[in-house]
Amino acid sequence: MIRSMTGYGDAERDTPLGRLRLEVKTVNHRFFNSSVKTPPGFDRYERVVVDALKGHLSRGHISAFLTLDRSAIETSDAPRVDLDRARQIRQAIEYLQNELHLPGSVDLEMMTRFTEVFRAVEPDRGKVEVDPDEVRVLTEQAAEAVRTMREAEGTRLHADLAERLAAMSAQLDRVEAQAPIRLVTERDRLRAAVIELSEQVGTDEDRLAREIAYLADKWDVNEELVRFRSHIELFQEALDADGSEPVGKRLSFLAQEMHREANTIGSKANDAVISQAAVSIKEEIERLREQVENVE
Repeated sequence: MIRSMTGYGDAERDTPLGRLRLEVKTVNHRFFNSSVKTPPGFDRYERVVVDALKGHLSRGHISAFLTLDRSAIETSDAPRVDLDRARQIRQAIEYLQNELHLPGSVDLEMMTRFTEVFRAVEPDRGKVEVDPDEVRVLTEQAAEAVRTMREAEGTRLHADLAERLAAMSAQLDRVEAQAPIRLVTERDRLRAAVIELSEQVGTDEDRLAREIAYLADKWDVNEELVRFRSHIELFQEALDADGSEPVGKRLSFLAQEMHREANTIGSKANDAVISQAAVSIKEEIERLREQVENVE
């Protein structure tokens, strides 16, 4: 099982200061590279976030956005009546009424017009803090969501990479089948050339055999085919691993080695069929390398 380095996850958690929300986005990167943004006053939690992310994500450029919604806490506090203020206002109205000899009476409707009688209770922000464990748990939840998405994307990558390996294996079989045929073709070509140049019916078969043996050694691609197939086998084993360890760097290395062998096969081709097969193999390798760049 492999994992993609592209993913997204979020999580929310209620705290004494409000509702914390963490969004985590990841894209491909050779190493673990993190960027954490926090609301004012939460800078001290950045290390907690990074350490928790490292426990779940080993590679990739990781952007984490921590936000705090205080409204859920503030709006839940019922307004309180300021009785002292209400008494002062009533006394002031009654004094004004007596002094100016005004008719009427002080009632509830009148008192409710004075908004300062009612006030919302503000929490003491200076004494309330968010427990670092709350931030850690929140980060682990978001990171786990990212990991789940990366594994799902990894399943799709696995299928595509396996298809590339199968296509390359088919081309290697084509090269292996064509390799001896080109020597027979070259032998017949050399024999015809000797006859034409020497105007003789017979040829020096021993010398011709030595020339063909020299070409066979020069054009031999058996070692390249063996190494290439070994790379494919190792690549497939990494794809089918249990996912306990990242394999992206290993796959990148194997893809690089495959490209090296494909170049050598192409340089030794001297045959249209083998040349076409080598080109097709390198095209598959390029597609492979593009996909591997996004494997954790």
